Amino acid sequence: MTTIPHPDSSARSIKCAIITVSDTRTPETDRSGQLIQQLLVSSGHLVTAYSILKDEPELISAELISLCEPPQGSRQHRPDVEALIFHGGTGIAPRDTTYDAIAGLLQKTLPGFGEVFRWLSYQEIGSRAIASRAIAGVYQSKIIFSIPGSTKAVQLALEKLIIPELVHLVNQLNQS
Repeated sequence: MTTIPHPDSSARSIKCAIITVSDTRTPETDRSGQLIQQLLVSSGHLVTAYSILKDEPELISAELISLCEPPQGSRQHRPDVEALIFHGGTGIAPRDTTYDAIAGLLQKTLPGFGEVFRWLSYQEIGSRAIASRAIAGVYQSKIIFSIPGSTKAVQLALEKLIIPELVHLVNQLNQS
């Protein structure tokens, strides 16, 4: 049984950054990054930043900070990014460092995101779902998602979790 969440009172576009974490992908071969962009745009959201990073913890955390921190000399957060979607590097292989780079920076975590993602993944791929370290949370009043880099995982996360809740989560962060 699929439960539909209550509708959000404000239908609006969320400004999103897509960050691909991969040692091998290029803009031309980044099918998962292209899919994220396509799914966001077709849902009425905006992609305001896109980058591909090597799977190096320092690069990942620096990109997160750069996209979230207020510009030099400003107290206002970056208005051009409200949500960040990292994909890739969430497994347990030695080069999978996205989780490690992001988890320690999050000011609040959304444990339910990873739990539900793994539960949905289990229904598709079985017990291998336990190796996913998908995570979501908040940093500097921005919603952060980190998901596996495969196109099937991206499609699952975007269609079943991120897009249905994106406006609601960003609205929650912007409440005074």
